[in-house]
Order: sequence, then C-alpha cells, then structure tokens
Amino acid sequence: MALLTVIGLIALWPSKQHVEVPLPFQTVGGGAVVTEAGTVTLQDIGPCGSQSAGRVLTGNPEPPPAASYECRRSFVSIESGPNAGTRTLLEIAPGPGQPDLEVGESIRLVRQTDPSGATVYSFNDYARGLPLTLIVAVFAIVIVAIARWRGLRALAGIVVAFGVLVVFMLPAFLDGKPAIPVALVSGSLILFAVLYLAHGVSYRTSAALLGTLASMILAAVLSWVTLELTHITGLSEEQNTQVQTYLQHVSVTGLLLAGFIIGSLGVLNDVTITQASAAFELAAIDETATRRDIFSAAMRVGRDHIASTVYTLVLAYAGGALPLLLLFSVAGRSITDVLTGDAVAIEIARSAVGGVALALSVPLTTAIAVLLARPFGGGPATSSSGGRHAR
Repeated sequence: MALLTVIGLIALWPSKQHVEVPLPFQTVGGGAVVTEAGTVTLQDIGPCGSQSAGRVLTGNPEPPPAASYECRRSFVSIESGPNAGTRTLLEIAPGPGQPDLEVGESIRLVRQTDPSGATVYSFNDYARGLPLTLIVAVFAIVIVAIARWRGLRALAGIVVAFGVLVVFMLPAFLDGKPAIPVALVSGSLILFAVLYLAHGVSYRTSAALLGTLASMILAAVLSWVTLELTHITGLSEEQNTQVQTYLQHVSVTGLLLAGFIIGSLGVLNDVTITQASAAFELAAIDETATRRDIFSAAMRVGRDHIASTVYTLVLAYAGGALPLLLLFSVAGRSITDVLTGDAVAIEIARSAVGGVALALSVPLTTAIAVLLARPFGGGPATSSSGGRHAR
C-alpha cells in the first residue's frame, strides 16, 4: 500500500503552473488582495462622505459636504506596510452585516490603488491572529499534557495532514488531475503519517491502517455511485458555484467526491484504531481464545461504537447545515422538496456514505486485527511496547 501510494504521488504530482486570481478575489487594480494591520483609535457617529475616507492621512480629513448622511466613522492607525505610522478614515454605513468597530480593536485593512494611483484602504476583517493562536496553543498544551509524547506525535500528524492538502491535493486539483485518485493518494499519505506517528509502528497500528485504507476505498466507490444516482451537482453552495465560474477546468463533482472521501477519514480512523486495540487486548488476555472468539468479542465492542458514532456523524453534518435548514423552514416549501434539494441532499449523502463506510470498517478491521494477533503458523505478534500478544 505504501508503494502504491508513492507511485500514485509521483504520477499525480501537479505541474508548476500560474493560475490567475479570479475576479471576485481581485482588488480594483486587478491584483491579489493585500491586507495590513490596523487599530481603531477613534470612533464616533457623524456626517460622512469625506473625500479623505480610505486615504492615507497625515493630518485631519477633509470635512464632508453639507448634504451628508450619518454613519459610523472610525479613525484607524495603520501598523504595517508602506504607510505604517499613518492613519486612515473608515466610513461604515449602517446595515446588516456591517462591522461594529470599537476603540482599541485590531482589524485587517485591504490596501489597494485607485485609478489615479493613490493608495486606498478599506475594512477587510477583524484581526484574529492572536486569539486563534492562543486557542490553538491551549489545545496543543492540553493534548500534550494528557496524552504526552503520543499527543505530541498526533499533533505532528495533523501538521503533516494539512501539508498534504496544501502542497499536493489542492495544487493537483488546480492542475486538473482526476479527483478520486488524488483523494485516495492524499488520504493514504495522511493515514500513514497520522496513524504511525500517533500510535507507533506495530501490528495493531498496521491492522488499523489496513482497515482504514480498505474502508476509504469503499467510501470512494460509494461516493461515486451516490453522486451518479442522485445527480448532485454541488452548485447550490456558493463556493462551488464560484469554482465552476472562475476555475472551469476544476470539476465541482470531483471536489464533492474528494470531500466525501477526506471527510470520512477522521471518524474511520477513530473506529479502526479502537477495533484493532480491542482485538489485540482480547488476544493478549486469553491466549487460548480462538480467532472466532476474539472476533466475536471485538465485534460486540464495535457494534456499540458504531451505534454511538453514526449519530455523532449525522448530527455533525446537520449542525453544519443549520443556517440552510433555517432558511428553508421559512420558505414555505414541502419537507420532501427540502430534503431532496441539492443543498440538503449533499449533507444526507455525506452522512449516508460516511455511515456505510463506518459500519463496514468495523468487521474489516476486526478481521485484519484478529489475523495479526493470531497469525497463521503460530508466530508471535507484538504490541508497540514490545510485549508478547500471542503465541
């Protein structure tokens, strides 16, 4: 499996190509969006329409015209880029979705050039770098404090997983490579890294890996069959529509397939590692137990795990679709139309594919783990700690 993954990685490796920035993500000047750091230093509500709004200020802004309108005015100190040390004026008209800035708040400003060549600044988003860094740091500290070296290795696996997505998977899609092979190779790379880093190189980890790889391939086949039967396009989602419009060489259906496959890996990994551990522990406790006995006992554990994980999977997808379901609830459409519409059907299909792959992963992984814990020929199987599990 490792050899096939490496061969697939070499065959599907994306070529170096330049992709033009799509129109919605361009600045007025046609380039990529560039943001700078800023801090709100003064905030009030007053007459707006000043010609100095968004400009680089070294003094006071020009007064607004006599027939002006009321809006929220924010003086922002520019803290990065070529105009660091100066300030600008943001005028934000009232309305839904508009930012409610406060003095001392850190924000991100879009820096662009107008047709006359002058630099103009506008509000981009709130600055979330520091709070997100703190949240991630707390997450990492708690994981390492409780799981220790294994937790640290698990965090390293997460870094590797994101690296695979950013360095290989997304560029391969942009290069027009077929979706299912790219997703399978990416998933295999992630699984090899995550499982062996977090759980060590052992028979039980290899059993979980083999079970997860087999389940991932089943999930890929099920995803393809589901999309073919239901004719789901994914164009009900705004991001997919933008991909279809501005990146026409990228298959939206392929992205959906890849999303189904990659999205199922986390829950599959959870179930398979539990099943492998259960089988090996049962084999170690009773060395006289037969393979059938171990398999039956481990499957009892697996059935409980399936029952709890399936509704966790469904509720996770339902939670992500709550805003959509809320809009449909006030649209006056029948429940049948809502459930069979493209937007909701995507979530139903994800849940069903993930649930089927999850259920099948239990007997697959259990059977593989039993064979490794009780190998034919009577050879010993050892755990990651070197202990003897079976004669």
